[in-house]
Amino acid sequence: MAKDKKLVESITSMDEDFAQWYTDIVKKAELIEYTSVKGCMVIRPYAYAIWENIQHILDGMFKATGHENVCMPMFIPESLLQKEKDHVEGFAPEVAWVTMGGSEKLEDRLCVRPTSETLFCEHYANIVHSYRDLPKLYNQWVSVVRWEKTTRPFLRSREFLWQEGHTIHATAQEAIEETERMLNVYADFCEHSLAMPVIKGRKTESDKFAGAVATYAIEALMHDGKALQAGTSHYFGDGFAKAFDIEYTDKENKRVNPHQTSWGVTTRLIGAIIMTHGDNSGLVLPPAVAPIQAVIVPIAQHKEGVLEKANQLAEALKAQGIRVKLDDSDNSPGWKFAEYEMKGVPVRIEIGPKDIEQGQCIVATRYNGEKQPVALDEAYGTLVQTVQQLLDKTIPEGMFAKALENRTNRTYDCTSLEEITRALEEKGDGFIMAMWCGDEACEDKVKEVTGVGSRCIPMEQRHIADTCVCCGKPAKHMVCWGKAY
Repeated sequence: MAKDKKLVESITSMDEDFAQWYTDIVKKAELIEYTSVKGCMVIRPYAYAIWENIQHILDGMFKATGHENVCMPMFIPESLLQKEKDHVEGFAPEVAWVTMGGSEKLEDRLCVRPTSETLFCEHYANIVHSYRDLPKLYNQWVSVVRWEKTTRPFLRSREFLWQEGHTIHATAQEAIEETERMLNVYADFCEHSLAMPVIKGRKTESDKFAGAVATYAIEALMHDGKALQAGTSHYFGDGFAKAFDIEYTDKENKRVNPHQTSWGVTTRLIGAIIMTHGDNSGLVLPPAVAPIQAVIVPIAQHKEGVLEKANQLAEALKAQGIRVKLDDSDNSPGWKFAEYEMKGVPVRIEIGPKDIEQGQCIVATRYNGEKQPVALDEAYGTLVQTVQQLLDKTIPEGMFAKALENRTNRTYDCTSLEEITRALEEKGDGFIMAMWCGDEACEDKVKEVTGVGSRCIPMEQRHIADTCVCCGKPAKHMVCWGKAY
């Protein structure tokens, strides 16, 4: 048992050092491996399986809202990138450039895709001619490169996986509706599939996407009270269309510019899952995206009938589409318990000679550690039903409630800069809800004095005070502020 105990102890406590706790988990749960290029990581099979599940669910949601998948090139000529001034300025510090093709110097440098607005615009200019060609609802699943100075696995890496939706519409109204629809898709996915509560809101002018008219985001609160932007949706207006000469003939036979949107989420969601739900024993995975939803650990598996019974349980669960693993390796049961706790497997099933004698197995849930005996009846119907109920309802609802409780306990209403500072000092980091006049100078001052930046202007507004938290002038909005990853 000493070996088993050591395995769990090898994760730094989150209260002791949250950053080290996070690093321990991504390494010890075999999610990533570092590489010889700083800021680039190997996404190992277990983490990639989580991403595949995220991708599968979201892709279904995109297709249900009429979107089609495409794939744009990885390289963007510098001349094309330069067409939208604000956009190129916004990305310039993070761009990686290709200057040689084989042994020849390129006349027009190629940028390795940091995002694909310019490529989509070039494509739309070639294929959109009439109102009959609209809308185009496109999405792609690709990797992008941003030359970040400070990197952390999943949260900020130089190459990461994501999806980027790019749509083009006849009217501003249609494009704005699309921007909000996709923000809602992201929020639904995070809350139902990842059991992660989010705040939907609009970014302030200083924080919006380069070249956008408006940027909307979902903000989640991590275990340590820091905010994490979990997804964004942008309304571009017709700015990109004008810059890239995209025109179509409308129903009145006039030449007009269409309106565009873009929206995306990334492998950063894996980091969000770790920091929203993880504990000092390791990962805690929401069942919808867990690579293994239930693990069967045989006890005294060398004894007659144990492995046979364990296999029968596995087959009964697999038949219902549950992702099951039977671990019949020669590691001790204690080692296996610690290993699958570390990997965040939602349900563990224990079966040994005594259980078989009593006509039962033991079912343990990862997120709260509860155990229950379950009868082994004909065709294992009770077990299948119990596990299905845990995976579909009990566990995701319990995990969501736990995460929401953390957010509620760490959300502070404040009416002055002194109150913000005091709340953070006395209660720790969290979301600050405070009123704002709309002036960028006040937004900057709040960050300078208190250390919290604006995260978003929540869609659901509450009236906390009549005046701005900073200058005392009449307030326009309630803003969610926080320290962020």
